[in-house]
Amino acid sequence: MKAIEFSDFISKVNSSDVKEVTIRGESLVGEYKSGGKFSTYIPYQYKDLIQNLINNKVFIKTRQPESPAPSLLQVFLTWLPLILLGGIWFFFFRPMHNSNGRAMGFGRSRAQLSDPNKNPTTFSDVEGIDEAKQDLEEIVEFLRDPHRFQKIGGKIPRGVLLVGPPGTGKTLLARAVSGEARVPFFSISGSDFVEMFVGVGASRVRDLFEQAKRQSPCIVFIDEIDAVGRNRGIGVGGGNDEREQTLNQLLVEMDGFSLKEQVIVLAATNRADVLDQALLRPGRFDRQVYVGLPDVGGREKILQLYMKRIKASDDVSCSVLARGTPGFSGADLANLVNEAALLAARNKKKIVGMKDFEESKDKLIMGPKRRSSTLSLKEREIVAVHESGHAIAAFFSKESDPIHKVTIIQRGSALGVVIRIPERDHSSVSKNKLWDDIVVAMAGRAAEEAFFGEGNITTGAASDFRMATRIANKMVREWGMSALSLVAYGGGADADMYNPFAKSEKISEEMMSKIDKEVEKIVTESYAKAKGLIETYRDKVRALADSLLVYETLSGEQVKEIISMGSLSSVPGAAECKPKKKKAARAVRNNEGSESKSSETPSPRPTSTASPQLQEG
Repeated sequence: MKAIEFSDFISKVNSSDVKEVTIRGESLVGEYKSGGKFSTYIPYQYKDLIQNLINNKVFIKTRQPESPAPSLLQVFLTWLPLILLGGIWFFFFRPMHNSNGRAMGFGRSRAQLSDPNKNPTTFSDVEGIDEAKQDLEEIVEFLRDPHRFQKIGGKIPRGVLLVGPPGTGKTLLARAVSGEARVPFFSISGSDFVEMFVGVGASRVRDLFEQAKRQSPCIVFIDEIDAVGRNRGIGVGGGNDEREQTLNQLLVEMDGFSLKEQVIVLAATNRADVLDQALLRPGRFDRQVYVGLPDVGGREKILQLYMKRIKASDDVSCSVLARGTPGFSGADLANLVNEAALLAARNKKKIVGMKDFEESKDKLIMGPKRRSSTLSLKEREIVAVHESGHAIAAFFSKESDPIHKVTIIQRGSALGVVIRIPERDHSSVSKNKLWDDIVVAMAGRAAEEAFFGEGNITTGAASDFRMATRIANKMVREWGMSALSLVAYGGGADADMYNPFAKSEKISEEMMSKIDKEVEKIVTESYAKAKGLIETYRDKVRALADSLLVYETLSGEQVKEIISMGSLSSVPGAAECKPKKKKAARAVRNNEGSESKSSETPSPRPTSTASPQLQEG
């Protein structure tokens, strides 16, 4: 196709050489009578074209012109206003929309729903609290077959309160009930209900129980329920309105269960004494299950359970570890196993040995070693004599617990520690044992005074005095173990910190004076007895202090050998017994019976004689 000028095209039309044309907007395509095609461009000023074509008998065709593709600039300019309007809407109106959505969901429950068929926790995963598991087996049977109870008119408890010290496995036990019964498990913390705005907590309680009723049979578990279930009417001002409304709604919801709704509420707390009485009445939390610290058999089972998760050597004895960890909760034992595994990995071992467990146990009881802090020779002498005084008093006190280890290695805030571990778990403590514990606590200061003179006693006995005073205070005020009275006098150092508005016994000024004198008498007499023991066994204190200066750490058996034989015949593979310079041991003899002329001031950090099974009787 040949493009021609428009004037040539007009000439061809006037000479009758054009057969037909096709007009598409301002472009024209034509065909000659002789054959051949051409194209040209029609100027918009030429208005007589159509008439001229008709006069020369040219066949005319017309087509709709093609619209050209828009450029990027044209597209951008076309959509720019819409983009600006959309941005303005998103910037101003979107936050309002989100806040409305949050406001609508503000009163919804934050409880987490666990599927019992996915990684269920069962009673086989809970050890050391067999009595608590037995109390909850009835709940499991009801959830499995509620009709067996309902057809004879029996009503299962609607609420079960798990009470016990922290770390004993209350939450784990609640999950185990759900896993055994294979029912949904709603878990929420008591603090998740309470918000700054009044009424939100009550709304969340309603939403939680509505969800639970739709999933019936199921378990609702409220952890740390004391955050929302405290006694009403003891707050200051209006700060507790939200918590009290939440508690009121919880009480109403627990009353609203029908016999057809198999929803059981489990709750856990370690502060059952501050809970509102309306929460504990029959029909609500009418059953309490105490989850206490495990005994030696329970600790052994717990250790065996956690041992399955690590690679332990054959020399690890769970029974030995259980006897050496009185007062440990399930969480403490889990931490012990984990610390031992971390220590073994830190030392690039492939398996965890008994030595790792012993070191981890000492770390948890006494604190980590502080090798970076060095003591002068004089300070080491005082610490060695101080700890030897504790050890000798413990050894020759009939009711004192056996010595497990004595060390002058700095651990935590203590410069030295004497660890005493009971041979068995104690459910109660005798008066004689409490007296002996006070004597052992005072023996450290008595040894310092006997060997270095009154002018060189140190501040290292501060924690010993606190422990002795605390025990004596309880003997007089609470346990009736003094010549004063059998009346219990509260409101002392052990007053209820959690409930300052709780009613306390009124004590007259005269009686307070008598109590203080009786406490002082017990501590003073114990100190006199401790001084007598130190003077009687002075040579044994000196021998034990010499050995501590050489080896730093002695086991209970080694302490017994030194007391019996005067020295160690051998040091059989002690973990920390690394001999030091023996001239340090002779320094104790040189300072015996006279005041030291050294100007160095001993470290004020306190030492400790606390046994792991008993801190306050």
